[in-house]
Amino acid sequence: MFGQLVPVGGGDPIPMLKKQLLVGRRESCDVVLRFGNVSAHHCKLYVQSGYWYVKDQNSRNGTKINGVRVDEKRVDPGDILSVAKHQYEVTYSPVDLGAVGPPPAEASPADIMSQSLLDRAGLNRRSL
Repeated sequence: MFGQLVPVGGGDPIPMLKKQLLVGRRESCDVVLRFGNVSAHHCKLYVQSGYWYVKDQNSRNGTKINGVRVDEKRVDPGDILSVAKHQYEVTYSPVDLGAVGPPPAEASPADIMSQSLLDRAGLNRRSL
């Protein structure tokens, strides 16, 4: 097991059994969340350099880390991952997943300038 998603407010933890997980409403997903506001393929979780990352899959209701909508971001141990309105504390050990030294740096200034402020804030509606 590579970590857990612990529902905020109670419930059974969801084990993270692989180093890449597709989260969504469809039965074909690795982590199935049977809620109407969760997209069929909502987000992807993957391990890189010992840390979990999340990448939104153009979901309708968004993916957040600690209350901030994200497209792609590192998820540190203890962070709160929101899939639509459903919140999970992410628990894992970076050392057990192969991390060495301090966490990797966040996005560089060049990456920051690749999106508009509205896109980065999650305020642009995507057309269907």
